[in-house]
Amino acid sequence: MTRKLGVLALALLWCLGASAAVNPGVIAGTVRDNAGVPQMGAVVEILANSAARTQTVLTDTRGAFNVAGLLPGLYTVKVTAPSFLPTIRERVRLQSGASLLLNLTLNTLFEAIQLVPRHKVTADTDDDWRWALRSMANRPILRLADDKPLVVVQRGEDSSARELKARVSFISGSDGDAFSAPNTNFQVEQSIFGRSAPAKWSLNGGLGSASNNPNAVIRAAYTREAPDGSHPEIAISAKHFASLNPDQPAIQALAISIANSMTFGEHLELEYGSETQMIQFRERATSFRPFAAVTAHPGKNTILQYRYATSTPDLRRAKGFDTAPADLSESNPRVTVTPQGQRIQRANHHEISASKRLGSNKVQLALFADTVHNAALTGTGASFTQDTNALIGDPYSGNFAYNGGNLHTQGVRTVYSRPLAMGIDATLDYAYGGVLTAPESLVQVSQTSTGLVTAKRHSAAAKLSGTTSATKTKVIASYKWLSGSGLTSVDMFNASAGQTDPYLSFFVRQPLPTMHLLPNGLEALVDVRNLLAQGYRPVLSADGSTVYLVQGARSIRAGLSINF
Repeated sequence: MTRKLGVLALALLWCLGASAAVNPGVIAGTVRDNAGVPQMGAVVEILANSAARTQTVLTDTRGAFNVAGLLPGLYTVKVTAPSFLPTIRERVRLQSGASLLLNLTLNTLFEAIQLVPRHKVTADTDDDWRWALRSMANRPILRLADDKPLVVVQRGEDSSARELKARVSFISGSDGDAFSAPNTNFQVEQSIFGRSAPAKWSLNGGLGSASNNPNAVIRAAYTREAPDGSHPEIAISAKHFASLNPDQPAIQALAISIANSMTFGEHLELEYGSETQMIQFRERATSFRPFAAVTAHPGKNTILQYRYATSTPDLRRAKGFDTAPADLSESNPRVTVTPQGQRIQRANHHEISASKRLGSNKVQLALFADTVHNAALTGTGASFTQDTNALIGDPYSGNFAYNGGNLHTQGVRTVYSRPLAMGIDATLDYAYGGVLTAPESLVQVSQTSTGLVTAKRHSAAAKLSGTTSATKTKVIASYKWLSGSGLTSVDMFNASAGQTDPYLSFFVRQPLPTMHLLPNGLEALVDVRNLLAQGYRPVLSADGSTVYLVQGARSIRAGLSINF
């Protein structure tokens, strides 16, 4: 008898332990349309991922539903209602004894197809996504379910949705070359509101000094995914550049930029935005820089695009140097000084391009027209005495900016690229158009604002770029050839895969092994531009010393980056 009672006691304890470990939970929530109106009578199905069982309920007059007695695990929630596309929330995780609240939105077919969120392009994904036809099978919020109806997919919350990311970089250059001033760059980024209302804020910038003069760039940005599928962004930047010229004041600028992108239907994308800068140098000035691009997808492997730009692009984002400018040549405002006073570079770029994917190969043909007024060009070798007032010394690189006059040109560009082994892509770029160049009669740097001329040139570039799969090394190695002398690039506004730095340049970002001694996320950076110092054009400055006009000054820069 005692033995039986012991067995019964053990069985009872086991049952009590099991019931204490696994308590039923509740999934509840509300169903609304895209305008936020509660939907009564919507059918809500709770499907358990681990077993073939379904519970079905109807929403009440407030659009609310409540399903109790659910075991812990992963669930899929499906909502259907007349006149709406079905909505699915995937991978909903229910903890033991928890009550989970979901807010679900129903969309009509017109609302789901008219405006579709644009895929986020990063340096790693490049533009491969553009080659996929944005059909119902692959767009971010539409897909075909197993039983073939058209549904709107809303994924469950992810713990990484609110992840905080940060990066700190310490970068400097070798003595005697550009980028000799040390800089500390930082970047902080965090997603907010979770995946139900995707949004992100970021703060980045850089601090440095040259000749005991502090320099700083700070940028704060906020972006979100709107219910209509657009991706608006607003950013505020503050910049302070202390000129190396002792007789010149610091360049200060406050910029407000906005950007947006959206997709219409199956075949059309729109990107647009602008930046407005308030500049304080020798006098106050305002600069307005709009941009826009319209991209059409007439076929699965074909892209047609019109692009309008007012600022020259650079490779900083591809290299991961998007925290602060490396020098004034890569940062607005582009300010110069002439005998008539302070001048701001103003430019217009119009481009029509056609791109085609042929298997793993990509080709592009583009026609462009460029107009640049008061071009801010780069020189090096100045001593920045009182007699060099026309030169604005760059505290980041030790180079200087000068006024190159005006440029009017039309040209053509062709690009060919294909993937190689180990995650590396090969790209060939050819362009023909006009550049600003210094004739032999120009001997003084003070003559550049009126003495430079436009000449036609051929340009060809070869580039290897990508991230190796084995060592995760990011590499960009290129050589850009010019058929004659030139102080500007043939295609100044080239933003295609063929964009390169002038002449022989390479960049390496290498993750370092920690070996339990170094902090996690440590990376080594090496950035070398125009290694062979090609394209240097000597002229005389006002104090009689020799300075050099260049398309790109030789620079050797290296440092460490810590990712948190």
